[in-house]
Amino acid sequence: MFEALKADFKAVFEKDPAARNVLDVILFYPGFHAIVGYRIAHWFWNIGLKNLAMGISFIIRRLTGVEIHPAAKIGKGFFIDHGMGVVIGETTEIGEDVLLYQGVTLGGTGKHKGKRHPTLGNNVVVGAGAKVLGPINIGDNVKIGAGSVVLRSIPENSTVVGIPGKVVRRNGQKLTPAEQLAHGDIPDIESMAIRCLECEIKRLHEELENLRKEINGFSSEVS
Repeated sequence: MFEALKADFKAVFEKDPAARNVLDVILFYPGFHAIVGYRIAHWFWNIGLKNLAMGISFIIRRLTGVEIHPAAKIGKGFFIDHGMGVVIGETTEIGEDVLLYQGVTLGGTGKHKGKRHPTLGNNVVVGAGAKVLGPINIGDNVKIGAGSVVLRSIPENSTVVGIPGKVVRRNGQKLTPAEQLAHGDIPDIESMAIRCLECEIKRLHEELENLRKEINGFSSEVS
């Protein structure tokens, strides 16, 4: 637990450019407070003191606005930026060096028993307000755009946007720290589609104009 907390603390400075010093993080970072509370609650859950674990989780939720079920499995180097409104379900599994922004939900769908929440790989970034729902797998180095709703498994090294979430980029490259912070820097797939339609309309217009000229030329020859 202490090794994980050390990595979590280090991740704050790696992933938040606003982090000024150790005291700021300890006193004023609800995302970090939520992670500390989760680590403690998870330890009690694992040794069988589940009511105590749930009590700690409840207190942390009231204090930070972050709800993490103590049974969830979260790797080292985890960071929640701002934190308010984040929900992480019971059977969620999260790899190492994962970054979540405010309003993220890692939730279930329906009333299924057993594994019903998502599994996130390593080095994943989930943008503000995004929802990842169901027992799906999110591969390593995936970037999920702000406001996206992901309902299907996503291969590694992908960028996902939209409702429902669609893969719009696969470059095979691991995200750098700067790219992790740019969770709003995502392709505008709607404008891309509109530009494609504009090009197609322009092409059809040119073909019709050429056809009109040919018809006019043929009419002139007949006359």
